[in-house]
Amino acid sequence: MIKARSTFLAALLAVAAPYASAAEITVSAAASLGNAFKEIAAQYEKQYPQDKIRLNTAGSGTLLQQVLQGAPVDVLAFADQETMDKAAGKGVIDTQTRRDFALNSLVIAAPLNSKLRIGKLSDLESERFGRIAVSNPAGVPVGRYSKAVLEKAGLWQTLQPKIINTQHVRQSLDYVARGEVDAGFVYHTDAALMKNKVKVLKTVPTEKPVSYPIAVTKQSKAAAEAKRFTAYVLSPKGRAVLEKYGFKKP
Repeated sequence: MIKARSTFLAALLAVAAPYASAAEITVSAAASLGNAFKEIAAQYEKQYPQDKIRLNTAGSGTLLQQVLQGAPVDVLAFADQETMDKAAGKGVIDTQTRRDFALNSLVIAAPLNSKLRIGKLSDLESERFGRIAVSNPAGVPVGRYSKAVLEKAGLWQTLQPKIINTQHVRQSLDYVARGEVDAGFVYHTDAALMKNKVKVLKTVPTEKPVSYPIAVTKQSKAAAEAKRFTAYVLSPKGRAVLEKYGFKKP
């Protein structure tokens, strides 16, 4: 009888073991990661059904401000190193968990039916380009990358009357797709999501690589599970999803 009870207890513990470390993990990810991270989260939950991923996407600067204001976040994934550097400087992240996991590229996109062409950046000065979408460089990485290349070309100030500021890259993409602007600075991966509505006029080299870092926050109440999720993003399965959406391996 004792042996039977011991066997039953052992079996019960074996079943319960995978669920012993269960948590709801809040992942704040840059807007450009939305589609890829949604798929990664779904795959992760299938492998670890005891965990639940809450995905929060916005501009990287907005995500950082949310954490600084006390929002409960376990994992941060930004579209640039500068924002993660700020998070580290504010003591927000566990720096030992910081990893670079993806690369992207900056492009100028236009509505699919547009007849416009761009040979060099100065072509944006042409009256043919009346409205150009650029995300706010004060808090959005794609905006900072865009401003940097335009400043280097001596165009940032001259193009100000044409520039329509957006909250994040997906809003810029939406404006382009709906034809509300003549062109917009977005990421290669975003333009690829809407091939039926937008086209790439030019790939714009950036001085700094468009590099994506990920880290676990110090405030996380589910640090072990958060680390498990970041490891999944960096795993072959996670990288396969990222590559599917056009992100490159760093």
